[in-house]
Amino acid sequence: MRQTYVPHIDGLRAVAVLSVILYHLKASWLPGGFTGVDVFFVISGFVVSASVDRLPAVGGWQGLLRFYARRIRRIVPALVVCLLVTAVLSALFIPESWLSETSDKTGRRAFFGLSNWVLASTGNDYFSPRTEFNPYTHTWSLGVEEQFYLLFPLLFLAWARGGRGRALSLGLFALATLASLAYALRLVGQGGQEIQAFYVTTTRFWQLGAGVLLYHAMSLAGRFTATSGAATQGVALPVASGFSWRSPVLLLAVAALGYGLWSARPGHSPWPDGLWPVLSTGVLLAVLHGHPQGWTGRALSSAPMVWVGKLSYSLYLWHWPVFVLFRWTVGLETVANGAIAVLLVFALAWLSWRWVEQPLRHGARGPRTNGRWVLLGLAVLVLGAGLQSVLVKHQRHYSLSTVSRHPLDWYPYAKGLKKEVPDCQVVESQIPVAGGQARLLQRGDCPGGSGTGTVLFVAGDSHALVYNELLRRKVVQDGGQVRLYGSGGCALVGMQGWRGPNPACDAYTRNVLDDIQANARAGDVLFLPGLRVPRLAEQYQLFDIVQVQADLASPAAVSGRAGEVAMAIEQLRPLAERGVRIVFEAPKPVLPAPPYRCSDVFNRHNPICINGMEIPRAQTEAMRAPVLDSLKQVAAALPGATVWDPLPLLCPGEVCKPDLDGRPLYFDGDHLSGYGNRVLLPSFREQVR
Repeated sequence: MRQTYVPHIDGLRAVAVLSVILYHLKASWLPGGFTGVDVFFVISGFVVSASVDRLPAVGGWQGLLRFYARRIRRIVPALVVCLLVTAVLSALFIPESWLSETSDKTGRRAFFGLSNWVLASTGNDYFSPRTEFNPYTHTWSLGVEEQFYLLFPLLFLAWARGGRGRALSLGLFALATLASLAYALRLVGQGGQEIQAFYVTTTRFWQLGAGVLLYHAMSLAGRFTATSGAATQGVALPVASGFSWRSPVLLLAVAALGYGLWSARPGHSPWPDGLWPVLSTGVLLAVLHGHPQGWTGRALSSAPMVWVGKLSYSLYLWHWPVFVLFRWTVGLETVANGAIAVLLVFALAWLSWRWVEQPLRHGARGPRTNGRWVLLGLAVLVLGAGLQSVLVKHQRHYSLSTVSRHPLDWYPYAKGLKKEVPDCQVVESQIPVAGGQARLLQRGDCPGGSGTGTVLFVAGDSHALVYNELLRRKVVQDGGQVRLYGSGGCALVGMQGWRGPNPACDAYTRNVLDDIQANARAGDVLFLPGLRVPRLAEQYQLFDIVQVQADLASPAAVSGRAGEVAMAIEQLRPLAERGVRIVFEAPKPVLPAPPYRCSDVFNRHNPICINGMEIPRAQTEAMRAPVLDSLKQVAAALPGATVWDPLPLLCPGEVCKPDLDGRPLYFDGDHLSGYGNRVLLPSFREQVR
């Protein structure tokens, strides 16, 4: 029988990577395209088995070192280059924010193949906005493969011994694959574990294991004759005449693969929606080997598909950071921007393949022993992670983002306070509260002692937490203590309960009020800030202002606010009658776009900025009027209660702007900046005296 090279594996790689790219470019074009990664996993398990099996058998440490050295040469060079370039570009264009808060950690762990566990532990759903704006999200699948490769030789090397060794290897992989599948089924059955199930290696091992077991089965059936090149692009097989059953089987496999790539749903991967890509890929690998003459084999072996398949690793590495950087800057929504992004992806992928992958993978340069390759690879990874950390640490010195260059104005962290008042510090500690914690801020060793003995209780949602700088500065200036309670989306007396029940926030409110009741004394102050009107802009999406205004005036909203007024009076009356002075924050202006994403030349034309960042004051007044009236009703019913209104300082003219004298008042569409905190501080101090 004649030996020939079958390149259809590269064709399958091309299908997988193009599906992923198409999905990430616009999900509606191929809704299940993310399962192209499942196809990659099966191919990887199959090909790495062929790669090891075709080499002369080497046992013990030499076998392990040879395997790991080959994997390092294959994976590490292109990965490190991509991660470092991405780190530089991220520092240039992406400021620190809620959308990007886990990005740097994900990138740092990606050097060591652990980014999938970071994403799983931080609760970043693969289909959520924070992962769409994280330039390292895609490295989760590389982490799964790298962790698989750590285990693979321990389970597979016995295969090279033949006889009982093959039975042992087959049994070990079968047990590990079944255990992984069982664990995936268990997480699916528990519910609420979709994020964990998607990312972790223990639920994905069965997909890689399926490829290994397929190779085992085909080898035992005598399907392979090893030749050089079998591990990388395909497997050299005897060519035989076609069989009548092959065409319908291939048709069913292609249809099943297409069905999986189209119909897979978020939250249903890797089980059950990962089953179709795994089964169909396995069938295609099995049936096409040795029989490439049919239409499926010719299509997968065509020159364009093989070319894309050869670039598939670099394409996968580069497509995601390019798309994410477009999202952060000019946007990815238009056809023109999408086309430019795709062209850039292919250009970077070819450069990576030609000048990084190929020379270091097949060239003669580098250490002469496998052990030295392993040591060099580990050293490069450690050095790369260190460089990434340095780039992040010094971002403000070279970033093109005004947010990153002027962090003291944008972020309410009060980091400039130490330089301004070097002889006085704020001491922060944590106070246990049922269901969570509160922050205790108090003045440390300062001239004038600890100041007043009054305690300022601050409770609310993220708008309470964002007053961090104002509260720290007040402690330095006036002394006393601040007990700060905050939970995102859970304002006390929020006046937005009409938008739907929130049991978690109800429990938070009860726990906070109980703690305040137990600790507040006459003369103390309770400050209740919060977002009390609907947003016009999230950090990643816009809302219709006409619809927002209509919702605020709806019968459900009117009735809901009336109910909250009565409940707030009932809950807060005991504190007010005890002599605790209650201060409500009047609704602040909300902006139609997030300033931190729209204040640079390179991002101000992003689709998120299309509505501009300014809003007429009259429109703001109209939006907040019904809420302000409700707050005034509550304050009028409680002895000593007042309403503090930041609007005159934040919006002194007829148009509410995102900045004042060129410095930001807001970070996003409704949260104050560090400078905004400083603008409001004198008025707030006067209000609570």
